[in-house]
Amino acid sequence: MTDIRIGTSGYDYLDWAGTFYPSELPRKQFLSYYSQQFDTLELNFTYYKMPTRKQLGLMASTTGKHMDFSIKANESMTHKVDYNIWESTVREFLTAIEPLRQDDRLSAVLFQFPYSFSYTIDNRRYLARLLSAMDNTPSVVEFRNAQWINQRVFNALKERNSGYCITDMPHLRGLPPSVDMVTAPVSYIRFHGRNEKNWWGSDAARRFDYLYSETELHSWVSRIRTLLTQSDKLRVFFNNHRKGQAAANAMMLKYLIMKSVISGEIGDEK
Repeated sequence: MTDIRIGTSGYDYLDWAGTFYPSELPRKQFLSYYSQQFDTLELNFTYYKMPTRKQLGLMASTTGKHMDFSIKANESMTHKVDYNIWESTVREFLTAIEPLRQDDRLSAVLFQFPYSFSYTIDNRRYLARLLSAMDNTPSVVEFRNAQWINQRVFNALKERNSGYCITDMPHLRGLPPSVDMVTAPVSYIRFHGRNEKNWWGSDAARRFDYLYSETELHSWVSRIRTLLTQSDKLRVFFNNHRKGQAAANAMMLKYLIMKSVISGEIGDEK
């Protein structure tokens, strides 16, 4: 069966204490505890601060061989790009993640572009050059602007062996629809919640304050079944991180997938 793993986007949240983490657990033990519950993690602190080899090597040794990582690209590559030095930034980033890559514990680098990253010739050229600069590192691209959702983009991602990030987010004008498209060996899904009211606000915590119901997640089971037949790996991450909701929903989806496997609804169909 395809290697499917489900986890959360980030783990170091103080408001998870008492919900996901035991209330008395020291913060320095959060990662170790997380690795006892999940076998994959999407690191998002790397977006705000450039990681180092030492830092990621320590995280790998803390969690053990059973867990792999996806790494969110630093904002200097997606949101605050200096077109004079971006190539050196990519090289610095690749150097930092090398310990995970060498240990075969890197599932993908996630390039999440903002809504303002529109479908222009300059942006298309930059994205093509960026993916080429990744030196065969598994990469996944998430668009927040619906203009990018077209066959030309999908074909370009396939040519570069780069993944397309499938998303679950509010159905709002301008945001991408949820399209099940596989463009690389690694398929990738991110659940952001469906908080339409607060999506465009400046408070990101409120934007991702959403708890999926079992019914909402069960509607994804058949979609995941199809993706599994088209992929070597499938990584699923929950970004609705407020109050431990991401961890709760990740566990819920793991249960639903396991239930489907037992019932024969999902199996080795490749």
